[in-house]
Amino acid sequence: MTSTVRVPTASGRRYLQQLCKHWSHKFETRFTPEHGEIALPFGACVLDADDEGLNVRLVPADGADVSRFEQVVADHLARFAFRETLEFPWRREAAD
Repeated sequence: MTSTVRVPTASGRRYLQQLCKHWSHKFETRFTPEHGEIALPFGACVLDADDEGLNVRLVPADGADVSRFEQVVADHLARFAFRETLEFPWRREAAD
């Protein structure tokens, strides 16, 4: 299963980099201004940003609490976006 969300924001690139830098002290991360990957205990978090938003794809590890994974990522992004309110309408789909 994967969980994805498109978050409309003009600051997607900034939030992507902030999240990756924040977690780079504890977890393996790779990122550019437009693409980021974070290896979290819950699973992989993949981020892609453009001028109009931020795409987040979560690939939970076996047995991970998907709801908790979604909440942790959303809470961290919301903290970085204190000047705006972000919405996280997560969609879950079977993995390829």
